[in-house]
Amino acid sequence: MSKPVDCRYYYADYHRGRDFETCRLLERNRENRRPWRRSLCDSCPVPGILRHTTCRHLALEASVERKWGLFDRVMVYAVCTEHLIELKNPLRCPACEAEQEP
Repeated sequence: MSKPVDCRYYYADYHRGRDFETCRLLERNRENRRPWRRSLCDSCPVPGILRHTTCRHLALEASVERKWGLFDRVMVYAVCTEHLIELKNPLRCPACEAEQEP
């Protein structure tokens, strides 16, 4: 059994017998070629990024990519929309951190 999903982009609808689950972050990416499965949420970095990032103006894009030819993983692309910087590490925005220093 998979663990519960604690992510703002995860959506599930079980009302009146429906069985619909999706990731709205991956759904927005039209260029995503690999299908989403619920098991991808167990190793997805997005919930951790949203909890621990220093960027106050974070915008994320994600796609499902195959690692080592065997495993599907969620890959994240992050941008600080305030400073228009592509973040190599989505947990840290140097410009936002510099603004927060006294």
